[in-house]
Amino acid sequence: MSAPATSPAQAPANSRSRVLVASLIGTTIEFYDFYIYATAAVLVFPSLFFPNSDPTTALLSSFAVFGAAMVARPIGAVVFGHLGDRLGRKGTLVASLLTMGIATFLIGVLPTYEQAGWIATALLVLMRLAQGFALGGEWSGAALVATENAPKNKRALYGTFPQLGAPLGFIIGNGLFLIIGALLPSSAGADPSQPSEAFLSWGWRIPFLFSAVMVVIGLWVRMRLVEAPVFSKTREAGLVRKLPLATVFRSHWKQLLLGTFFMLATYVLFYLMTTFSLSYGRTATDAAVPGLGYSYTTFVLMMIFGVLFFAAFTLISGPLADKYGRRATLIWVTAAILVFGLVWVPLIGMGTLGVVLWLVLGFTLMGMTFGPMGALLPELFPTSVRYTGSGISYNVSSILGAAVAPFIAVALWEAADGSPWLVGVYLSSMALLTLISLLIGKETKDIALDEGETPAGSGTTADRDEAPVSPVAP
Repeated sequence: MSAPATSPAQAPANSRSRVLVASLIGTTIEFYDFYIYATAAVLVFPSLFFPNSDPTTALLSSFAVFGAAMVARPIGAVVFGHLGDRLGRKGTLVASLLTMGIATFLIGVLPTYEQAGWIATALLVLMRLAQGFALGGEWSGAALVATENAPKNKRALYGTFPQLGAPLGFIIGNGLFLIIGALLPSSAGADPSQPSEAFLSWGWRIPFLFSAVMVVIGLWVRMRLVEAPVFSKTREAGLVRKLPLATVFRSHWKQLLLGTFFMLATYVLFYLMTTFSLSYGRTATDAAVPGLGYSYTTFVLMMIFGVLFFAAFTLISGPLADKYGRRATLIWVTAAILVFGLVWVPLIGMGTLGVVLWLVLGFTLMGMTFGPMGALLPELFPTSVRYTGSGISYNVSSILGAAVAPFIAVALWEAADGSPWLVGVYLSSMALLTLISLLIGKETKDIALDEGETPAGSGTTADRDEAPVSPVAP
């Protein structure tokens, strides 16, 4: 007698360690790639790809290219979300990681403006768009791997592991830049806040080329995953949608809007503390638009110290969100971010101790607001459109928050004659919008992840708008 076929519901489950490592390592690599670009956008790209502009304009141009990737992220969320909701999470995550890795590696071999003129700048923009496209599909897939394989009462804790990739990627990326900078120091008499000729010539390329090694490791881990039972049950029941994007916009547009604004303050804080702060901290005190005047090495070490709090409080936020709820936790944290934006000048005015405290507080709040998002956004949507819905919310928010944050911050910094007080007010304003959205939203911690699925032919709006596809063998 032949053995009975194994249904998707009976498929072997991923072990806890496999889930946590797979969700962590991919986002660590993705954020590493993004961070090394952000660092290069401050250190070397203004002079290598925008050499004919004054320093402020070159920096703004470099940030504009940095922000261009955020525009590509929602497109990536739609494409990878469609594949993830139709075909499965595993293959989609592998594809997004490969796309990011190839684009990052190619940045490391690009010619400069001096070598190829405008073609070099155009290629940089193209590779940056590819990075954004890939990251658009990475985060939501990693969050789904974590939360769809998690026990119900530990979803927020599991959801913090893909979020932990952000501080880890920062530490690895910036740590590598620090090592290279130490090995290739500026010559005697040169400005220590500026990179050396060797660094500008070839040293900056090393972190981009090194990403290939990390991608190989990430692919090995992710290829060992199996689909989560939640998605397998949805596929077996014939609930996979032909066009998840259409279903999301027709039946879940409120969740899309709320999810987008839930992330707004997080994104603004994230990029102010990691990108704007590096420019502000390194700029000389006697510059046309004065900054804090720290050397690159000194300020990055201060940032890395702050990022350790980012990592610690990302993990701490998970159990708190599981116990007290995602919404309640985030309301208090967002209110604290609003206050934090209003005390930038008093903190920074305290000297080095105040600057360190500013970085520690900012990164602590970053961990507390970023951690619960790994569970909250996926919980807003049913399984059949979860990859698409959570990805669009996360990445549209990147346009409203991250794409413009560094650009606006530099403009406000310049408008205030070197004072960051307007930048802090900008952060507080965005936190207010997020706080309002959280007050409007509802708690999600007690929902079942397969709740809200609609059987084929039930006559619901979603079924009338777009019929599910037939069951597909795994």
